This record gives sequence, structure tokens and C-alpha cells, in this order.
Amino acid sequence: MSALRQKLLRDLAHQRWQALTIALVVASGVASYVCVRGAYDSLLSARGEAFAARLSGYVAKEIGERDLAVYTSTLRRTIETARPLVRPTLEWRALDEIDSGDCDGMTYDEIRRLLPTEYEAREIDKFDYRYPRGESYRDVIRRLEPVIVEIERERTPVLVVSHQAVLRALYAYLMDRPPHECPHLDVPLHTVIKLTPTTYACAEERVHLGPMASAFSRP
Repeated sequence: MSALRQKLLRDLAHQRWQALTIALVVASGVASYVCVRGAYDSLLSARGEAFAARLSGYVAKEIGERDLAVYTSTLRRTIETARPLVRPTLEWRALDEIDSGDCDGMTYDEIRRLLPTEYEAREIDKFDYRYPRGESYRDVIRRLEPVIVEIERERTPVLVVSHQAVLRALYAYLMDRPPHECPHLDVPLHTVIKLTPTTYACAEERVHLGPMASAFSRP
């Protein structure tokens, strides 16, 4: 366990009297199951809009009038997911989806056909593979540190609306999972992952708020 993580969980545990919870939510874009969508700034899909409404109702029931820190990426699908909450949000570029570089907006089938060498390299090592002029999972982990430090400073529950690759990395950090597991962690759509810090770990609860998503887990 890293020193930063130990300090984060220790400090969060001291705030348990405030019922601090970190909730992770994936924003559902137009091409959620098809495209490599890093910097590609898609709008919400119809299902994503329906989920955003259900998320707002869930937060209203769970949080009520209490304060809630809402973090999103700078991409529209996360901002639109958080908009029905009608709460102040903090947009973080560090929470943007993994940058797929030259492959941004391509389908995985297109990458397999047009860039077979890249496709095979990623299949072999999904954690360290870096898209041409893009990022790897390792890169995503490095850029998340400022977000983690900010979470440490919060004194209210935190809702993070981001993207699958980013939330896998954040989830792995908070749950003390080995970094190389990141690409394979289950972070589904239409689900709130609630992590409540204890002294040296986080208690986890998953609340499904929408239709069952595909088992697709490429990002």
C-alpha cells in the first residue's frame, strides 16, 4: 500500500462521523460499447439521459439537502450526466477518459483491421500499452494524483462522474488492488459504486440504477 493511499484512507476514516462516501459513476455516451472514446467528446445516449435522471433521484433520496462534492471530467457526457443534480460541479481534466490518440473515434473492429499491430500490442499488455500519440492505463494512474489529494480534503460525500478507464484506476487505488488489474476491473454503466472508507480499506456497495449494460469492457 502506497504512503499516499495510507494517508488518504487514514484521514477519510477520521471523517466517518460525517458519513463520507465516495461514489463512482460512468457517463454513458452515444458510442459506449463501440468506439474508442478518449478525447472524443460525445453527447449522452438516450440511455445515458435516462440514467442521469435516475441518478438525480437517487442522490436526492440519499443526500437530501446535505452538501455533496460533484467531480466530473471536462467532457460533455459527464457534465450532462451531472446536470440534473442541480449542484455545483468541479470539472477535472485529470478525470477525462484515457486518451486514445490516433485511434480516437475508431471502432475496435476498425483498429483490428486497419492497425493490426496496435490491436495485438494492446491485447498482449492492456495496462502498459500506449495508444499512438495517446495514453496508457499507467499514464492515467499518474494523472489522477491531484484528484486523490482533493478527495482527501473534502469534508462531504463525493460523487465522481467520469469514464470507465479512469474509474477503474481510481477504484483500484481506493480498494488497494494491484495496478495491473485496472484494465480488467468491473466498472459497469448505470451503476453507482459507493466506497465508504474504513481505517485501512473501503466498504463497497453497488447500486444498479438502469438497464443491464453489455458485458463489453474495452476502454
